[in-house]
Amino acid sequence: MAMHDAACINTIRFLAADAVQRARSGHPGMPMGAAPMAYVLWTRHLKHDPQAPDWPDRDRFVLSAGHGSMLLYALLHLTGYDLPLAELKAFRQWGSQTPGHPEHGLTPGVETTTGPLGQGFANGVGMAMAERFLASRFNRDGYEVISHHTYGIVSDGDLMEGISHEAAALAGHLGLGKLIYLWDDNRITIDGSTDLAFTEDPMQRFAAYRWQVLHVEDGNDIDALDIALQEAAACHAQPSLIRVTTTIAYGSPNKAGTAGAHGAPLGEDEVRLTKRALGWPEDEHFRVPDAVCRSMDARAKGAARRRDWKAACDRYAAAFPARAAELRDWLEGALPADWAASLPTFAPGTRLATRAASGKVLGALLERVQNLMGGSADLTPSNKTRGQQQQDFQRQTPSGSYVRFGVREHAMAGICNGVSLHGGLRPYCGTFLVFSDYMRPSLRLSAIMEQPVIYVFTHDSIGVGEDGPTHQAIEHVMALRAIPNLTVIRPADACETAYAWRIALTNTAGPTALILTRQGVPTITDARSAEGVARGAYILRRGGDTPAIILIATGSEVHLAVQAHEVLAAEGISARVVSMPSWELFAQQSATYKAAVLPAAVPRRLAIEAGITQGWERYTGPSGHVLGIDRFGASAPGARLFAAFGFTTQHVTAAARSLLAS
Repeated sequence: MAMHDAACINTIRFLAADAVQRARSGHPGMPMGAAPMAYVLWTRHLKHDPQAPDWPDRDRFVLSAGHGSMLLYALLHLTGYDLPLAELKAFRQWGSQTPGHPEHGLTPGVETTTGPLGQGFANGVGMAMAERFLASRFNRDGYEVISHHTYGIVSDGDLMEGISHEAAALAGHLGLGKLIYLWDDNRITIDGSTDLAFTEDPMQRFAAYRWQVLHVEDGNDIDALDIALQEAAACHAQPSLIRVTTTIAYGSPNKAGTAGAHGAPLGEDEVRLTKRALGWPEDEHFRVPDAVCRSMDARAKGAARRRDWKAACDRYAAAFPARAAELRDWLEGALPADWAASLPTFAPGTRLATRAASGKVLGALLERVQNLMGGSADLTPSNKTRGQQQQDFQRQTPSGSYVRFGVREHAMAGICNGVSLHGGLRPYCGTFLVFSDYMRPSLRLSAIMEQPVIYVFTHDSIGVGEDGPTHQAIEHVMALRAIPNLTVIRPADACETAYAWRIALTNTAGPTALILTRQGVPTITDARSAEGVARGAYILRRGGDTPAIILIATGSEVHLAVQAHEVLAAEGISARVVSMPSWELFAQQSATYKAAVLPAAVPRRLAIEAGITQGWERYTGPSGHVLGIDRFGASAPGARLFAAFGFTTQHVTAAARSLLAS
């Protein structure tokens, strides 16, 4: 290795070691072992412009092994991103741009939030899928305005996590040739050697997934790394996994190759000994030689590449003005002016499952909003997530926008995050609500990263019926409500469902979860009243200015509240019906509006929802009651279950009378 290359690599290593030591917290071993592969990738292969981190045609780099975040921060600083050395010195401290794990939107150049292992792996698959779809739609012979790779560094732990298996299988099936991962094979986890639990042959596994597999036996051999990356980039029909055999905490006399170097500082004495072993000044901290700064600065090269791309875009716009305008709108996240013009309407009295209504609305949207890309986890007929004219996204049909995710819920959500992070597309995905448990870590990251992924969750309650308690979502709506920045909407009928889709598509600050029924429900609202969905809760039946009781319901239980209102009215009891499809949207309303819907002068309140009762006390108060389900369901026809669990007009009416009598 040339002295200059060694100096650059050691600069990366010791920026990481010094930052972790100063913070007295972090993971020094991975950056020290993986520094050579990262250096080769970032200086010889990665297409990026530090002065324009959001340049659409840049290569994407995902550090799936997010615990090694100082590796990424060192690279960003050295290549010229707006991440000064002072931020590296503030690693893991309050208010810094260098948190313990990379966070999208906080640090320039960080493509995705990683740390929960396997998530970045799936995100990268989504990014590569987005690149392929956009390239297929917009590129023309001689006009390649979308052409970039997705690179990543993954760890032993990433390859253990189930989500990486799911995502890798789909990536191989699709033949994502512009997806290249470097596997940091350092054979160490927190517990010790990977031999404790990880003894399969991942190379054979990935070959079976239809990936190209390569091996660099010495992680310090930068020429071999360079050749492997060239070979990977030349393979257009398969994603590539490059196994790079490394030593964790390379250079440390006492901790190299040990679990002790994974998640704790080396210690001041050991850092000094390591610098001595690698020929680095022992008493200098955060040392960045001028020669390293000059050679690793990627700003001039990146700006030139971006100018070339801009010139290509200008030529493309002259040749294909309509396509160029569409691409610009997609990349800017703009909806077509007439995007809602053809949304279906639903007549009062129509009985329709909200999943079926959702399918009709989505079908209409797909005709107008053609950058909607999504699919289902092998439940397409049940989730109603495929438009009638929608083509499948497959190896042979990359311009199709419907993704057959297979039975891979977790990877589906992680991939959708990657599609969203890439830019230019609006991803959605569907499964049964009960299986939101399988995808919760990725869903949570959608919320953390403020990504507008749309989650279509059908079969939302005991209304699933005969499939029984394994498939009946009881606690899941409330569990989703517990995730900050996730907008959960459980519409009452077809009209509310149509408006829920409007909200989901215009919500660009975070994910939206649509909670939909399997069973048919009557249409009790109209397009005008359903506009109340945007406020989270609204008065559906007034019952006077000061009713005796307020019936608050969501989803398929709203029509029961309406029917109970009519029965009580016939008895001379004034009851207000409030449809509350979204707690999150209601919480955003003014105090005046909330008080108008739920006046303090009416303490008798009955909440009705076919799920757990926990949490409803915030709206029912001490004088209210919740009609819910605090046990698992059973196997029987849905109508029989609703009757058995007390979700009938008669039972709601009786509960209201009992509450008024208390």
